[in-house]
Parts: sequence; C-alpha cells; structure tokens
Amino acid sequence: MNILLMTLLSFLFINCNEQGLQMQTEKTALYFQAVADGSQVKLKWENESKQSYDIWRAIDDRPYKKIVEATNESSYVDKVDDLKGGTRLTYRMVKAGEYAFAADVLRRQQSVILRTFTIDELMDEVQKNTLKYFTDFAHPDCGLARERSNKQGDMDVVTTGGTGFGIMAIIAGSERGFITRKDAYNQIRKITDFLQNVETFHGAYAHWYFGNTKQVKPFSEKDNGGDLVETSFLMQGLIVAYEYFKNGDTEEKALAADINTIWRKVDWKHYTKNENKLYWHWSRQYDFAMNMGISGWNEGLMSYVLAAASPTHGIEKAVYDRGYANDGAMRNGKTYYDITLPLGNDGEMGGPLFFAHYSFMGLDPNGLSDTYCNNYFEQNKAHVLINRAYCIDNPKKHKGYSENLWGLTASDCPVATYLAHAPGGNDNGTVAPTGALASIPYAPEECLKVMDYLYYDLKDKMWGEYGFYDAINLGVKEEDKQVAKSHLAIDQGPIVVMIENYRSGIIWKLFMQNEDVRKGLKKLGFSSSKYNF
Repeated sequence: MNILLMTLLSFLFINCNEQGLQMQTEKTALYFQAVADGSQVKLKWENESKQSYDIWRAIDDRPYKKIVEATNESSYVDKVDDLKGGTRLTYRMVKAGEYAFAADVLRRQQSVILRTFTIDELMDEVQKNTLKYFTDFAHPDCGLARERSNKQGDMDVVTTGGTGFGIMAIIAGSERGFITRKDAYNQIRKITDFLQNVETFHGAYAHWYFGNTKQVKPFSEKDNGGDLVETSFLMQGLIVAYEYFKNGDTEEKALAADINTIWRKVDWKHYTKNENKLYWHWSRQYDFAMNMGISGWNEGLMSYVLAAASPTHGIEKAVYDRGYANDGAMRNGKTYYDITLPLGNDGEMGGPLFFAHYSFMGLDPNGLSDTYCNNYFEQNKAHVLINRAYCIDNPKKHKGYSENLWGLTASDCPVATYLAHAPGGNDNGTVAPTGALASIPYAPEECLKVMDYLYYDLKDKMWGEYGFYDAINLGVKEEDKQVAKSHLAIDQGPIVVMIENYRSGIIWKLFMQNEDVRKGLKKLGFSSSKYNF
C-alpha cells in the first residue's frame, strides 16, 4: 500500500509558468525538485550528510541514461537548449552505484514538460518581470523609482527621470493586465503626493531626492538644483498618466488635476537665461554655473517639445531652431553600412541608442516630421540598424557581437563604470539589453532575435529579479565578471514602454492626444500624418 501511494504521488502535476518554459512538476518528496527555467532544468535536493548520488534522465519514453555520477552536491543544472518544446524529461536520483529502478527511487523522481514561449508570451515575460522594478522595488515611502538596484547604501535615492519612465511602464502594465488599474492609480497617486511636497526649482525637479526625507541629493557639487532634462522625462510620464486618468472616477480625476498643476508650474522660460537655448541645470546656490546647454541631436528633444507645449511658461520656436537644432547643424545625411542617417553625430554614427528611446517613449515618431527631418521614425530606424550593422561588422573584434547580441547605449559596464556606449567612440565590448529591446518598434525582427538569444542562451548569466541585468561584456576573461548585475530605472523603463508601443501603441496614443503637447509640436513646426496635424 505504501509503495502504491508513493507511486501515485509521483504522478501529481503542478502547473507553473517559469521564465521561458512552461513546466509541469511531479510533486514528490520535498527534498528533490526539478524546475524548468529557460534553456535548462534546475535540480535541487537536501543533502546535509553529503551522500553521493547518481542522477538518471529519460527523454519522453526513451530509456533512462545516467547524466551525473557520484555527486555529493545538493543541486545540478541540466542544459536542455537542444530539446524542443513538448519534450518530457523525467529525473531519478539514486544513491551512487545503485540501480535506477528500485521501488524507493519513485519518491525521488521528478518530471517536467517543456514548452517554448511564443513571441507574445516571451514579450509578456520580459515586460512583466522588468515592470517589477517599478512596482515591487519602488521606494516604499514615496512610490518613486529607485535610481538603481545594486548600491545597498543608496536604497533611499530616487530618480525623477526614471520615475517618469516608470509611470509609463506602470500604465503599460495596467493595460497589459500585469497589475490592476487600481494598483496603477495607487502608486501614481503616491508618487504625485511626493512630488507636490518636495523642493522644486522654478517648478523643475532635481535629478535625485531621498525618498524617505524628501531632501534633494546633489547629482554633483554644482548640480544640486533643477535638472530640466530629468524633469522633462518626469513630465512626459505624468502627461501620459493625466490622459489615462482624466476621464476616470472621482479619485482618478482628482489625480489628473494634481498632475496638471505640477505640469503647469514648470517655468521653462527661466531655463533659457533669456537666450534662444534651454539650459540643463539651475541651482539656488550656483545659479547657471553648470552652463550646459541642451543642444541636439540627443535625448533633449523632449525638453524642447514640452517647453513649447507649456500653457503657462512656453518658449518660442526660435529657441528650438537655434538652441536644439543649431540652425540645422544637427543634420547628418551621411551613409553608414549603406544606411542613410538623417540626424546625429558623425563620429558615433548617431550616438548611443537611448537617443531613439527616451524622448520617443511618449512622442510617436510615426509620420512625424519638421524642418530638420522628414520622418522621425525613419531617423530612429536608421540609427538602430546602423548600430546593429556596426556590431555585426565588429571593427574592434569584441567577443560575442553578432546579429543576436548587439545594442550600444548608456548602461553600467563590467569593464568601467556607467558609460554611454556607442559605435566608434565608447565601444569597449559592452552590450546592454535595453539597447535592442527598447528599439523593437523600429526593427522588430532584428530586435526580437536579441531578446530570444538573451533569454534562451544567456539567461543563466543575464536574468535577475527584475528581468535582464543591465549589461554584458563577453570579452571579460573572468566569466563571473562579465555581467553588470544591476538594474537601472532609466534602462528598465524603456524596455517595458517601447515593447508596449510596438505591441499596442498605447503610450504613444495617450501622450500624443494631449492638447498641450499637440499645440507645442505645432508651434515648433512639427506635423504628423498619423495624428493629422
């Protein structure tokens, strides 16, 4: 009877969606477990006495074969990337040298069935887990996004620009069903309450605050006041949230009204110094001592769009033409790898890929044009494909670059610190998942290859608590130092949001329907064939 009971227990199945492969586990004794995880099966068991075991495996109905001999460890990873979805794997753990079919082995048997994700399921998996950075890992006191995950002494440091990205990611997650609309409302309500009660600088926000005390954390000695670019990214997210909640219930409408108040308080004109240019920083102590103008082509486009869109402190078109476009000097027009690049720096073939992400998480480039660019979607597509072609060409002969692993952008770096990686200049062999994954709207087939490779081939290296780690450099000799095992808000957010823009376009739609945004774009001479203005 006991043997029969143990036999029956060995065929109880537990369904589980587990990071890349769906698995069914035959739940037997707690001290032996098999979990399908990506392109591998992780076996774990208790072994306090350091007993030696053999592990046998059967594939579907084929005979058992010994795959591990006389191990006294308590875990083993079975690589199964050569097996197809639908394959059934059954494992038996046997005392070293004993027969694999003894009756007591049944209670040390585990089975899994592998099913590879469809493309949509894989995108769900990446978005859902990356979103957790902005939900599960958000600062508990204020709801804002923490700057990064890997500095234990800085867990109270929150970032304004990264929070703007996170707000858009939260709304994407609500629409995708990863979280509820109520959960999205509650967190953005918490964020907005914080923003209404911290020090601002002519309505602009600092780059960093302490989430527990509401005090500014200086980004550098003289950068202890308003950061206009980070404020722009924050406002981009808040405008999306305003559109999302403005027609909701009483609570949601009240949240939208508070967001509108925050938006109207930003004094964009102050940051011109009465010149035809926006400046990045202003401090009560140091005034404009940083003296950093925002000039293109770079991520600063959103600053000019919102500065023109402001209904209370708006700039004129001349500020954009002279300050950002440099009277047309931001044009490129050269060809790299047989691809013409309309805008961007020549030496870096357009620069790091975040230029095609940060301002375009809300701003829809499809059919968007102005005096300097006939189609911003084509600009960003060219930028992405040149970056990819450069990595495939690999003139510096970095290890690992291929059509499956490319994407040079700003990220943490296994061989340096944080670095804006780009073709030509800062190319040290480091690839960041956000580079290709946030480029999916522009080149989906090419970018999804990278997602597939990262997940199924490099997942054991690259997958962390909040999705993919920040960067990888396969040229680093010490294998355990090849990955920057961090998550950064400004890299996490674009992955979630740009995948969603590719899938549904919801974040683009919400931002582009905003009346102030449309007026600002028209003021700067933009037109859109998609939105008919």
